[in-house]
Amino acid sequence: MADRGALGRGALGRRARVRYRTEHGGFVGRRGPLDNPTNGGASYTRRMSLAVPSPGAVTTEVVLDRARELVAARRLDDAALRRWVHGLPGVDEVGADARAAALSTRSIKAASKAWALDLAVRMVDLTTLEGADTPGTVRTLCAKGLRPDPDDPACPPVAAICVYNDLVGVAREALGDSGIQVAAVTTAFPSGRASLAVKLADTTDAVLAGADEVDMVIDRGAFLSGRYAQVFEQIVAVREVCQQGVAAFGRPAHLKVILETGELAGYDQVRRASWLAMLAGADFIKTSTGKVSPAATLPVTLIMLEAVRDWFALTGEVIGVKPAGGIRTAKDALRHLVTVHETAGPDWLDPARFRFGASSLLNDLLRQRRRLRTGVYAGADYLTAS
Repeated sequence: MADRGALGRGALGRRARVRYRTEHGGFVGRRGPLDNPTNGGASYTRRMSLAVPSPGAVTTEVVLDRARELVAARRLDDAALRRWVHGLPGVDEVGADARAAALSTRSIKAASKAWALDLAVRMVDLTTLEGADTPGTVRTLCAKGLRPDPDDPACPPVAAICVYNDLVGVAREALGDSGIQVAAVTTAFPSGRASLAVKLADTTDAVLAGADEVDMVIDRGAFLSGRYAQVFEQIVAVREVCQQGVAAFGRPAHLKVILETGELAGYDQVRRASWLAMLAGADFIKTSTGKVSPAATLPVTLIMLEAVRDWFALTGEVIGVKPAGGIRTAKDALRHLVTVHETAGPDWLDPARFRFGASSLLNDLLRQRRRLRTGVYAGADYLTAS
C-alpha cells in the first residue's frame, strides 16, 4: 500500500489535500520525510520557497479557517483535535535518539566554526527570569547583549533580551532602536496555571509595554488530560492579544509557544503539542521554560524541527524553533546548529527561525570565539552575563 505522508488521510481533510496538491503539486515524495519524519536524515528534494507573510498578514480568522480545513471539522472541539493530533504517526524513539546521537558527533572545521559561533551568538535570547531581578539587572543584561565582548567590536549582538513582563519597559528603553528584540514571558509563566483572563492581562501588559516577542506557556495539565480545545483556544486568544502591537507600534508581537517538553511524557506528545501549537498560530515553538528538568534535549529539538519542516511543506508557512534550558556550552550550541541544518535545512540557520534560550551559554560562546581569535582561552570569570 502506498504511503500517505506523515499526516495520513485521517489527519488531513479532503479539501485541504486537494488544495495542497493543486498549489504544491502533491505531497513530497511517496517515501520522503513526510512518510516518517524520523527517517534517518532524508531531506527534501523539491526546492522550497521560503516566503514569509508580512507581519500581521495572518489574521485570527485565517488561522481558524485554516485549522478547520486541516482538521476537516467545522467545530474545533476536543474530539476533532484529538482525532487530528492522534492521527500523526508515532515517533520512533530509538530512531530519534540514535539520529540525535549521530548528529552530535559531527565535527565542524575551523573556518566554519568561527562563522557558526558568531551565528550562535546572534541566535541567543539572553535571559534573566529570577524573582530577584531588578531594573539594574535588566539594564546590565541589555548592555551585555548589545556588546557581548567589549574587547572585540566584531562580535555580533544577541537576538533578544528575555525578561518578565513588568521589566519590558526597562529593557525597551535600554535597547532603544538597536534591533535587539525584547521578549517577555507571560501567561502565568512558568506553570501556566491561571485563568484565561489573567493570562490575557499578563500578555496585554507586555505587548503595550513594547515587547517584540511573547513567550507563553501552554496549560500542560489540559494538554495531558486531552483538553486539546482549551490549549488551542488559549493560544489563539494570546495570539490575538499580540496583534495589539500593530496599533501600538506598527507590528504584532511574535508569539513563541512553550511546550515544557520535560512534562509531556514522551516524544509522541512532543510531536502532538508541536502540531497543535502551529495549528493555533504560533510563530515559534519552544521546548521549555528552563525551570523544569529535563529541559531542551537534542532529540526533542530534532522532533520539533521535523514538525516545522513538515508544517512548511504542508502550508508554506515558516515556523521557528527555540530550545531553552540546559544548553550551556558552545559545543551544545554547535550540535544544535548541525541538527537544524540536517533536519529543517540551511534556511533555518537564521535568528528569525531558530533561537537559543539561555543565560550562561553566551559566556562559553565568547570564550570559544576568543580562543579562535587569540589562541588562548579567557578565564571563566573574564566574560560574565552580568
